Amino acid sequence: MVTIRLARKGAKKRPFYHIVVADHRRARDGKHIERLGFFNPFAAGQEESLRIDDERYKYWLSVGAKPSSRVEKIVTVSRSSSS
Repeated sequence: MVTIRLARKGAKKRPFYHIVVADHRRARDGKHIERLGFFNPFAAGQEESLRIDDERYKYWLSVGAKPSSRVEKIVTVSRSSSS
């Protein structure tokens, strides 16, 4: 099964996440199929905290990819705040 999930990057105690499409059997930070965007929980000031390619996200959902609970929450919150 293919999942849309977060892959952790960044420094110690300063996480930065890539939103990726990956096989659910792969390691969290392992090989992925496609990178859809990023999430920066510590964005300050004018820094961008979330960027996601909506068109590709919708495509992967249409072909059966399941988002993780955290990705689903991040995307729904960002869509509701941008409207």
